[in-house]
Amino acid sequence: MSEINKKTHDCKVSTKQCDCENHPHKPHVSIGKIIAKVPVVLAELTLQVNVDAFIDFPEPVLEIKDIKKQVKLTQCRLLLPTNKLFVKGFVRKNIQYASPSKDIEQNTSKSIASDIHSYTVDIPFHCVTEIKDFLACPVMPEVNKRQEFDFFVSKSLPSGFPEKDELLTSDLSQFHQESSQFYNEIPFCELINSKIIEWDEAIDRVHLPNAPIGEGYFTKIEEKMVVDITLKVLQNQQIRVSSTTNDDCYHDYDDDCECD
Repeated sequence: MSEINKKTHDCKVSTKQCDCENHPHKPHVSIGKIIAKVPVVLAELTLQVNVDAFIDFPEPVLEIKDIKKQVKLTQCRLLLPTNKLFVKGFVRKNIQYASPSKDIEQNTSKSIASDIHSYTVDIPFHCVTEIKDFLACPVMPEVNKRQEFDFFVSKSLPSGFPEKDELLTSDLSQFHQESSQFYNEIPFCELINSKIIEWDEAIDRVHLPNAPIGEGYFTKIEEKMVVDITLKVLQNQQIRVSSTTNDDCYHDYDDDCECD
């Protein structure tokens, strides 16, 4: 009986991307005059925040290579029934910089050794602005109400008063109250875009020994920023939607959505 040489083969699976067909579904909608609760845009505005801050680096900095910035809002509150908008947040900054080598002997009159590091810091800001032109009027909050009421009682009087007289008053041993609480829709914000113009300048730069002319390092910068923030202020409101037909709408690849 001859022996058969067995060879192991790796299982290889290959796939290729192909197109797949789809079939659109017609949504079920209600016809007629309907009351819907949807976010309504109260205002869309661009506000400008001026920031002046100091940044301390954890090590000497030879030069800044790049700065990536991102605006983050932690509060955006329209204080009803006023038109004052309170905005609070910070600018997240990731600073990439070159730090000179700790071994000064590596430096020469024509070269300098350095390492590329990064440092992330949050620059806070806050401001209050006034919304002068509303696109839609906000629904003002309903005020909670609380009212007390009493019941009439008559009681006999002690000695010293005429026998037929009575004490006409309310009962102090009882407490009656009617209260109403309203759970209002609070306005909220959406961040649309932001723009930052900044000026960074070292304030403690010193000369780097045993290095080319003009080379130095610093550990602290003063930063000035003008931050433009565009946002929407919205509030959930009830609106009337009127529809008399439910026409089909098709979408062509090159054309806009057309309805018959």
